[in-house]
Amino acid sequence: MHKLTVAQQAKALAAKEFSSEELVNHYIQRIESHDEQLNSFVTFTPEQAIENAKQADVRGKQGGILNGIPIALKDIFCTDGVKTSCASRMLDNFIAPYDAAVVTKLNQAGAVSLGKTNMDEFAMGSSSESSFYGVVKNPWDTERVPGGSSGGSAAAVAARLAPASMGTDTGGSIRQPAAFCGITGLKPTYGRVSRYGMIAYASSLDQGGSFGITSEDCAYMLQAIAGHDARDSTSVDQPVPDYVAGLNRSIKGLRIGLPEEFFQEGLDAGIAEKIQQACDVLKSLGCEIKPISLPNAKLAIAAYYVIAPAECSSNLSRFDGVRYGYRCENPKGLEDMYLRSRSEGLGEEVKRRIMVGAYALSAGYYDAYYLKAQKIRRLISEDYRAAFNQVDAVLSPTTPTTAFKVNEKSNDPITMYLSDIYTIGVNLAGLPGISLPVGFQQNLPVGMQLVSNYFEEQTLLNLGHQYQQQTDHHLQMPKEFE
Repeated sequence: MHKLTVAQQAKALAAKEFSSEELVNHYIQRIESHDEQLNSFVTFTPEQAIENAKQADVRGKQGGILNGIPIALKDIFCTDGVKTSCASRMLDNFIAPYDAAVVTKLNQAGAVSLGKTNMDEFAMGSSSESSFYGVVKNPWDTERVPGGSSGGSAAAVAARLAPASMGTDTGGSIRQPAAFCGITGLKPTYGRVSRYGMIAYASSLDQGGSFGITSEDCAYMLQAIAGHDARDSTSVDQPVPDYVAGLNRSIKGLRIGLPEEFFQEGLDAGIAEKIQQACDVLKSLGCEIKPISLPNAKLAIAAYYVIAPAECSSNLSRFDGVRYGYRCENPKGLEDMYLRSRSEGLGEEVKRRIMVGAYALSAGYYDAYYLKAQKIRRLISEDYRAAFNQVDAVLSPTTPTTAFKVNEKSNDPITMYLSDIYTIGVNLAGLPGISLPVGFQQNLPVGMQLVSNYFEEQTLLNLGHQYQQQTDHHLQMPKEFE
């Protein structure tokens, strides 16, 4: 059962080939057997999952698009009555008193949550090594990272411990782990999916999205979670198309741009070769491949690592030891409580970003750093706008290398940050992006990124689906977890 995609499971459940309870029990057994090797789950909720599966079986065809399908949730989405920790000591004792909008929508669609997945603390990282609960491992090679920050969600799907999962993407945190783990990952347009109840890292960049085996799986997930939410002031009131129904339309004549800046120094030659092979497949389907330029792409990392830390320093100021979360023992006074609660409750990477952000926003430096970064952000958005006057989608590698080893970059934050070089601009511009598996380099997965114009997720899902009809990279599984 675990080798079936979400779409195949949905059809099998509708045909009563097996029940949701049987399907959920199968995944529970797999998590119990395999997750010790991966550390992909923070909180595992089997009893609740079985109960919800039984209810899904009663609903049957009257359930939603994901009725009876097991999923996993990144531990950044508030889930009523379940620990929601953001993989931080600061929230290790926090039981969410309500559901995030995404969780509510998934429940309405009939999905069955298996639990909460591990991640980089407060979604700050590119490797899932900064978690309070320990490092997440890549199922293709457990000595390597799965990417981050949504590494637990990606690893769980890659090892088939869940057929689909939810992640968040602030600078590539869905697409990069999807590439490292050999699965499909979709980051929707900023505002397409509500951020209500999704614990904030950088509010102008964060966006919830999904992982699946296929582009079709991501269409099922987006169908369930997309839509306007009045509780989120950044949520856009835009009609939600039928993403699943649009997967089979022809992609003949679609223009795809290759940014010359993404195929220069720093890109692994083996990855460049796989991307070229993927381009050849799309050409054979009638797509036109043409060179384009994103001249300000090289500035994206510098701008991001001013804007995101600035927003995080503001968002994380609420974790002060007063209202909820971790509080130090026996504080000597109010200042000591603030100081020690934050020092003891937050990890090194989170503290590093808070300090950078506070500095960038401080008097005398605001104009020199934060304001300049926002101007660069505008230039990057205009580059993409100009590109979409020429093409329907932009194609590039998702990452410059395959998955790196655990601890290989943990003492060199700058090198770590560079692993997001192709993904960050998409968040700065607020555009949708998808990562698809396009083969292997030395037995490690390689990902291809496609980016489209605002609210054109259908184009990405359609391109991804048509590409995956011609290839089988997405169906490959790590042998240890078959």
